Amino acid sequence: MFRMFHRQKRRFVFNIKDVIMSEQQVNITGEPTLDPQVCKFIVEHPIFPEKTYNCRSKDMAKGSPLLEALFAIDGVTQVLVSDNSLTIAKNNSEPWPLMGKQIGTAIRNTIKSESVLIDPDVETKLPSEDDIRSKVQELFEHEINPQIASHGGFVELADVEGSTVYVRLGGGCQGCSSANVTLKQGIAKAIRQMIPEVTEVLDATDHAAGANPYM
Repeated sequence: MFRMFHRQKRRFVFNIKDVIMSEQQVNITGEPTLDPQVCKFIVEHPIFPEKTYNCRSKDMAKGSPLLEALFAIDGVTQVLVSDNSLTIAKNNSEPWPLMGKQIGTAIRNTIKSESVLIDPDVETKLPSEDDIRSKVQELFEHEINPQIASHGGFVELADVEGSTVYVRLGGGCQGCSSANVTLKQGIAKAIRQMIPEVTEVLDATDHAAGANPYM
């Protein structure tokens, strides 16, 4: 059942291919996350092969040309680079399709001018799936569920795959029009605040099933 949700998750809200293809044959695709302030970019070019680095400040970006270029963009607050993906957080209200153009330009220019994009000596060890699972379950049990219980709802952990967390809403939250907003503005943000290395929080809820999907 859960694997079906994984295969059908919606992606590719915008594509900035046209922005960066004229001078450098690099395709960059922006993928949505449940946190509206976070977007994942997939780059068809080696960025940090088989390594991960969670960069949370301009100081941490020093020595890595691509990270320096990204943090020079107004609003960028965090970049989690993993292999050929960049999960970027921002603190402004600029829409991702517009900000994506700046990000695409920064990536293109850095690839064109630099042979090494990320300092090879920096690397972040990702927590294990079990560690992520334990922390998320603790967050749900002690913070999230007590807050939404008054509305007759609850959230549960569906699965963890790598640095991606899948959640499922139930009770009063399932089937309601505000369920997706609830996830975007609260749950996903809380998970990433507790575990910054989480790259995606995806909704595995079947909202069409309503409040009592098994009845």
